[in-house]
Amino acid sequence: MDNNTQQLFEDTICAISTPPGRGGIAVARISGRDAITITAKCWRGIDLNTAASHTAHFGRIIDTTATDCPILDEVVLTIFRGPHSFTGENVVEISCHGSTYIQQQLLNVLIGCGCRIATAGEFTRRAFANGRLDLSQAEAVADVIASSSRAAHRIAISQMRGAFSQQLQQLRDQLLQFVSLMELELDFSEEEVEFADRSRLLQLATDIQRVIDRLAGSFAMGNAIKNGVPVAIVGETNAGKSTLLNLLLGDDRAIVSDIHGTTRDVIEDTITIDGILYRFIDTAGIRDTADTIESMGIERTFRKIDDAAIVLWVIDGTASADDLATLSAKILAHCSADKSLIAVVNKDDAIDKPQRDAISSTLHEILPQGARLINISARAHANIDSLLAALRHAASLPDNDLGEVVVTNARHYQALCQASQAISRVIDGLRQGISGDFVSQDIRECMHYLGEITGRITTTDILTQIFSHFCIGK
Repeated sequence: MDNNTQQLFEDTICAISTPPGRGGIAVARISGRDAITITAKCWRGIDLNTAASHTAHFGRIIDTTATDCPILDEVVLTIFRGPHSFTGENVVEISCHGSTYIQQQLLNVLIGCGCRIATAGEFTRRAFANGRLDLSQAEAVADVIASSSRAAHRIAISQMRGAFSQQLQQLRDQLLQFVSLMELELDFSEEEVEFADRSRLLQLATDIQRVIDRLAGSFAMGNAIKNGVPVAIVGETNAGKSTLLNLLLGDDRAIVSDIHGTTRDVIEDTITIDGILYRFIDTAGIRDTADTIESMGIERTFRKIDDAAIVLWVIDGTASADDLATLSAKILAHCSADKSLIAVVNKDDAIDKPQRDAISSTLHEILPQGARLINISARAHANIDSLLAALRHAASLPDNDLGEVVVTNARHYQALCQASQAISRVIDGLRQGISGDFVSQDIRECMHYLGEITGRITTTDILTQIFSHFCIGK
């Protein structure tokens, strides 16, 4: 910790920790060595200097600058004495009425008594600096606050409680044991003594790489859970894509019209289905057109297919088989093997059995292996449950009871990839019988990248960048 950071942490900070605006209750948080004594200056009630930790008290906040009405509010005040608090310092939380005037005046009073306004994420950064959380746990705090689905919340809670950190610490401890033995060999290089069993180290390095690669491999799934599984709704014009989007969202998000080419740009919105966040993307209908604007929208459609994890190909059930074959070539060219494709034959209520069978037969010849075929009527809300079931299956997200760690943070993913490269060099070096000092260097590099994730190895710039994305008051 540099001198400037140390000086900042000697201050007592305050902020409103509840969302901006007026509500029934607002909570002000004060943290620092002098949090209790500073708060006592504007408090009327039990003697805070003798109050026990983790106790709540009713009293009044006094505006010492006011002459006509010194009582600012009647509040409930909770004391947390360090190190047994969120930040590891003395912490006071004041629950006042949610008036925006009271909130602002309360901060003014606290500043007048000796506090300063906290910077973004400063409470959590102090918790990290005081050893209450490691860096990955601190980042998980922000993920808990931002979680918008059951799956995202579950993963964030797991990481905040240290499941990810514990796995990384086990890996670093194993690597540290062996690198210590290898570096000890350097002190006895003339005697050619070998303290570290190379075959055992090779097996360990292989096992560690397997764990690191599994963690890194979970990022694609974790990123989808955190930010929403991207679902591109594509098809020809007037197939019912916008009607389906509105139905899934339960809102008239997209314009629905019988006129071809109504949707000319991408429309995105999210919805949680059975605890999983989906990001639906309604795209411009695919057709041959001379309209420049519509052509640009169709180009964006193909880009969104490339970016999507799931493609909902909405098909007009009243269309001819020839039209279907022509359109399929354009769509399937962008549906790589890593995407889940669901062919949705819409307007099922407007076609008879022979036509339904003809379309089904054509699609079974066209669709790649693993693609799903579902008949629905978006207008009549028919068979939507089957579509939702297909979406859940296509998402391939973990069961809620699964205990495995899932990586959701891009910074963690990048560090894991670098750690994997370093441990791969260790494995190659051991197999080739290279000198122990070179192997030791690669082991330490792997440990370095694992340590970057938890904050054992970090810089002020990295910390500032991470915590600047937190909200004030957290």
